[in-house]
This record gives sequence, C-alpha cells and structure tokens, in this order.
Amino acid sequence: MKTLFLTAFLAITIVSCNNKAKETETNATETQAGSNELFACPMHPEVTGKKGEKCSKCGMELTEPVAQGQPAHDSTHDDAAQPTADETAANATSAFSTDEIIANYLKIKNALTKDDANGAATAGKELYKTFNSADASGLTAAQKKEYTDIAGDAKEHAEHIGDNAGKIAHQREHFAILSKDINDLIKLLGSNKKLYQDHCPMYDDGKGAIWISETKEIKNPFYGSKMLTCGSVKKTL
Repeated sequence: MKTLFLTAFLAITIVSCNNKAKETETNATETQAGSNELFACPMHPEVTGKKGEKCSKCGMELTEPVAQGQPAHDSTHDDAAQPTADETAANATSAFSTDEIIANYLKIKNALTKDDANGAATAGKELYKTFNSADASGLTAAQKKEYTDIAGDAKEHAEHIGDNAGKIAHQREHFAILSKDINDLIKLLGSNKKLYQDHCPMYDDGKGAIWISETKEIKNPFYGSKMLTCGSVKKTL
C-alpha cells in the first residue's frame, strides 16, 4: 500500500514539475518576444522603437504595436538619413557663389564715386557677362525662380550702364535699381564678403536710394565729388 502511494506521489510531482517548467519556458519566451516588439508613433508610423520611447519627429510616445513582418525603421537614423529642407537649401546655396557678381557691382559703384563714367561702363559690361555665364543649376527650384527674376532685371540695368559711358546721370539712375537687385541677391544667396547697405536720403528728389559697399566709409556713388560723404550705413549684410 505504501509503495502504491509513493509511486502515485512521485508521478504527480513529476507531472507538476514538467508543467511548471513548460510554463516558465513559455513566460520567458513571451518576455523575450515582448522586449523585441516594436511600437510606432501615432502621428509618424514610420518612426518605431521600444514602447514608451519618444518619437524623433514630434516627441510623442511610441504606443502603436508594429505588426509582425512589417519592416522596422530605426527612429535614431531616420532624420540623419533624410536631409531637412534647410539643409537642402544650404547645400544648394553653397554650390552657387555670388562673389564675382558682387565684385563687378562694386567696380561700378567705385567708378561712380569717382565720377568715372567710362570705368562704370566697363564694369557694367563685365557684370552683364558674369550674369550670362552664371550657372544656377545647383539652386533649389524656389531659389532658382527668384534668382532668375533678380538676374534678369539686374542684367538689364548692367547693360544700360555699360552702353552709356558718356552719360553718368543715366548710369546712376540704373545703378539705383541695380543696387536693389544686388541687395535682394545677397538676401537670397548670401555673400562670402562682409558688406554694408548704405543709404542716400537726397537722391531722386528726396526719395532716397540704397547702395552696397565693402567699407563702412561713406562714398556716395549717386553724387560723387559733389556730395561724396552724403549718406549713412543702414545695416551690415
């Protein structure tokens, strides 16, 4: 009788141990699967990671389970792999240099401060050629559109300055508008050179006009020797 009781007790014990071992193994498997489960951002499902982590794009917690077999995206590398709009624009801008355009514009300006109509005409022709040879293919679509508008207008005024060597008053009229174009160009694409926006309050019957200079010293291109120091620095570009 004791032998039968002992045998039954051992059988029950063995079955219980086996069941407990299977339960432990199942729990461990589930725990491991849970630790490997991916969750996605409710707003940006392409961003995934562990539950409770923050979305790299909006900061929300990752709460949406990712279906098994769905390609996983590493949220840490998503932003690094795809350049932002600002980075794209910056790279495009760096591929286009305004240096030669600005240098030729400054030659016109400096010639006009000296009442040198011939020198201004020569520089005007050089500026016109520079615009014609400039390659804007590296700019973004938006930059290229704005640049095309600016360059088209600036070329027209550079051409007028170049074709009117004996008419300095006429050259100065076109220089006033050209200066606005160059100012817009610098705002759009920047400059490697420190520049100043100067203002003459008396030009065009008191309406005033701006020009761009490489120095803080005022040398007025609209009046030359008549009122060379008329004007003021408005801002640094």
